[in-house]
Amino acid sequence: MAGQDNGPLLQFSPFQSAVDEGFWHRLSDMKLNHLGLDESPIPITGFYAPCSHSQVSNRLTLLGESLPSEPSAHSSNSPFSSGNRNKCSIPGVLYNTNTLESFKALDKQSLLEAEAKKIWEDIHSGRVEQESSLLSRFLLISFADLKQWKFYYRFAFPALKLDPPATIASLEPASQCFSLQEAESLTVACNEWRNSSTTADVPFFLVSIDSNSHASIRHLKDWEVCRSDGHKQCLFGFYDPCHLPNNPGWPLRNFIAFICSRWNLQKIRFFCYREHRGFADLGLSLVGEALISVSQEWKHCKHIPKAVGWEVYEGNKGKKVFRCITLANSMDPTKLAVTAAELNLKLMRWRALPSLDLNMLSATKCLLLGAGTLGCQVARMLMAWGVRKITLLDSGKVSMSNPLRQSLYTLEDCLNGGEYKALAAVKSLKQIFPAVEADGIVMAIPMPGHPVPSQDEHNVLEDCRRLQDLIDSHDAVFLLTDTRESRWLPTLLCSNANKITITAALGFDSFLVMRHGAGPLGDYRGESESALSAERESSSPADTDKRPRLGCYFCSDVVAPIDSTSNRTLDQQCTVTRPGLAPIASALAVELLVGILHHPHRIFAKAEFANNMDSGSIEQPLGILPHQIRGSLSQFSQMMLVGHSSSSCTACCSTVVTEFYNRKMDFVLQAINHPTYLEDLTGLTELKNAANSFDLDWDYDTDDDNECVEI
Repeated sequence: MAGQDNGPLLQFSPFQSAVDEGFWHRLSDMKLNHLGLDESPIPITGFYAPCSHSQVSNRLTLLGESLPSEPSAHSSNSPFSSGNRNKCSIPGVLYNTNTLESFKALDKQSLLEAEAKKIWEDIHSGRVEQESSLLSRFLLISFADLKQWKFYYRFAFPALKLDPPATIASLEPASQCFSLQEAESLTVACNEWRNSSTTADVPFFLVSIDSNSHASIRHLKDWEVCRSDGHKQCLFGFYDPCHLPNNPGWPLRNFIAFICSRWNLQKIRFFCYREHRGFADLGLSLVGEALISVSQEWKHCKHIPKAVGWEVYEGNKGKKVFRCITLANSMDPTKLAVTAAELNLKLMRWRALPSLDLNMLSATKCLLLGAGTLGCQVARMLMAWGVRKITLLDSGKVSMSNPLRQSLYTLEDCLNGGEYKALAAVKSLKQIFPAVEADGIVMAIPMPGHPVPSQDEHNVLEDCRRLQDLIDSHDAVFLLTDTRESRWLPTLLCSNANKITITAALGFDSFLVMRHGAGPLGDYRGESESALSAERESSSPADTDKRPRLGCYFCSDVVAPIDSTSNRTLDQQCTVTRPGLAPIASALAVELLVGILHHPHRIFAKAEFANNMDSGSIEQPLGILPHQIRGSLSQFSQMMLVGHSSSSCTACCSTVVTEFYNRKMDFVLQAINHPTYLEDLTGLTELKNAANSFDLDWDYDTDDDNECVEI
């Protein structure tokens, strides 16, 4: 302590801070889901309690609940009162920047002075007498690096500087300042104050002791009553977080400034209240007398005193530097993976896609039929978009030729005859992203043109029922198999169930990606009916009645699917495509699904083209929603087509779907065992016969006039 004419200066023990990990997790969640790039100040609440140990000071603590529960709560800056004796709440403000450079460039002195001004205004307005915790306002600046899970921060506890500084006349343990009767009465009064739910977290108060040695504790607003009653002693008490025997805690600084400015006192007796095991401890508590002499300007609100208060951290030789905490090492790796995976999607929502529904994407159940070149790529693309529920179905095993093109497999998956692709793919997905809910189904898809022996009929029908159950339990189905006929039964089942269906197919240097239209019975199926109704309400009656359904993969065919796997040469047994084709087609297939899920009409959405939106359409945030995308790598070209449903389609026309609806698996078995059955049922046989019987009369004679004949 430095000596002066009026005695040594009154020196205060600085406030110390502590931040619970839950605070940073809450801040991260707010940053990603609500704040985005908004750097507006956020009101927060800190907690502290009186010192309760002779060797350790209490700290101002931030918890997860220190941040507002709702984004709309940003406008409120008053602390909440919980009545918790161990959590005295005081108001603060958080400035969270978007970059580390912005954090370092903050005008810290201006921010400190702004908070000190609030304290000064609260003193002169009388708010402090009603809500004394306002004297301890604090400030936190931070930068959250959510890629590395590092948080840079620094605290300030603004304190109004007395000019000249206060001096101390005396400071000693409270037990030495009172008679035995006064000490006992004061202890009882303090314990009652601390145990009451209405006063337990009120950090500043008045202590009065009358001529009968009876002590009582009052609110600051009762100062005039205390003074007029002529009490023997009147002290200004506060919850002291400091444990030091020769220094009061930091909250006393603004308390003295308040007393001096508000009541113009020049001699102040203060009571530093401290505890031991939850009860008042007068041996640890301090009583002191401070002498104050300030200018007359302190009586005026317009005169704002200078402020100090940035926290100085130990180990830095008194340098005012910021703190940095890394939470990555203490976090569960799976949770870290989830947070990192969601980061890019949430950043997309910040900047360009505020309507992006991440909860809907994560809850969407996707069934991938085929775990080959396309299936591997589609699964990874789905995870990148935030889809967390993926089922892969395939009956094949991983061969030596697969890992180079099928990105979920490694050489180990090929050994000892090879693992089943569906199971190996699921294992790989969980290694890439542990939080994915992936399941692998080893099963062959029954196909038309592949007759079933009578002894195998039961097993095949069980596979058909299992496939139907899988389709019914998923929200979207991807047809990614190698053969045309393996797509027939899934297309039929999806049409019957009115499921979102995406097909991706590869040639040597060309690809097709398309979404199937709604099933023919969709008008009469629960949720689909409401979706279709919504579309019809948004369109004119004439347009809706005339608009045909979008077609499926088989709608443009004039033959039923047949066996394409028998008697194949080596080049026909392998999927021979340019290596860059599958990633392109897979990406487009997943983007098409995301577009459907975010479209207001979903599966009922009509085909859209670039620069050709009709007057009734509004382009969605994710862009247009085409029906078919056909691309060629040899030409580096891509075009969008639309194909409407065919009344003779072997997979989705009303005749076929109604027949399946009525006969169930008996119909499927007949279609599998009799290649011409589907053509006979849909009228394709009659159409082909009519085409074969149509003769054209060609006139091979020419004349000098070279006439053109229209056919």
